[in-house]
Amino acid sequence: MQSATQTVDSPPAPAPDPYAACSRLAREHYENFPVGRLVPKSLRPHVHAVYAFARVADDLADEGYADPRNRQSTSSAPTESERLQVFREYRHAWQNALQSREYDRSYAWIFEPLLKTKAELGLPDSLFLDLLSAFEQDIVKRRYADFSEVLDYCRRSANPIGRLVLLIHGRRETELAQLSDHICTALQLANFWQDVSVDLGKDRIYIPQIDLRRFGVSEEDLFAGRATPNFRNCLRYQSERAWELFRQGESLPRHLARPLSWEIRLTWLGGTEILRKIEKSNFDTLSRRPTVTKFDFLRLGLQAFLGQ
Repeated sequence: MQSATQTVDSPPAPAPDPYAACSRLAREHYENFPVGRLVPKSLRPHVHAVYAFARVADDLADEGYADPRNRQSTSSAPTESERLQVFREYRHAWQNALQSREYDRSYAWIFEPLLKTKAELGLPDSLFLDLLSAFEQDIVKRRYADFSEVLDYCRRSANPIGRLVLLIHGRRETELAQLSDHICTALQLANFWQDVSVDLGKDRIYIPQIDLRRFGVSEEDLFAGRATPNFRNCLRYQSERAWELFRQGESLPRHLARPLSWEIRLTWLGGTEILRKIEKSNFDTLSRRPTVTKFDFLRLGLQAFLGQ
């Protein structure tokens, strides 16, 4: 029986958008430049769900570190064991969601839409588990013996994002996934070399230990912020490695339809711009972190649109 205040023609109340919280995070997070803006509107919720899953996991693993260069910063920072406990609760909640669709309700705003996206688009579990394994590694691993260890980290921390973006757009070709891996790994490396001083604040060094020894760079120099000629030569070498990977993946946008091709091209241009900024700094990312400005992104966005 109808209430007196409801008419036969009254429309039903709209169902809540299960992706709303994920989309809000994608718009507002402080590290974010526009996520999913250059993809079809119908696909943006899926991109935002993936972004929210990765962003929250990364923040749980990466925020609030005590800077070893500042002894006063150590008192309030969570310990490694405390950080691991919180992160593993998130990881276990996701694994339970995959197996039984039951999980801690505090993560419902991420897991419910992401499970919907996974089911609709057939996204593999392995890519999400790879991301979590890389983020957890960041909590416990502070040094990398050689470049193969760095590449293995990139394979799990960066490459799954590129592959998920392709899958969301219905592209499942192995050749495209490999081109995407080159770009994503190169972008991760460019971020590492851009953020050397930032990562030192977390007692974390991604430059392979074998290369530090080869070029005669000591950790004492790094933590003291001394951009010695040896350090500059070492970082030049690391940047050349990233450039080679960018070149190997450069053709990917040509195989994709617009607007995805624009977004991938902009990603490529943004990553190579970081390397150019590093070069302009004479490979000194200890004294000052090179940044890509809003003006740079406008310029690069125009280049991407014009296919340059």
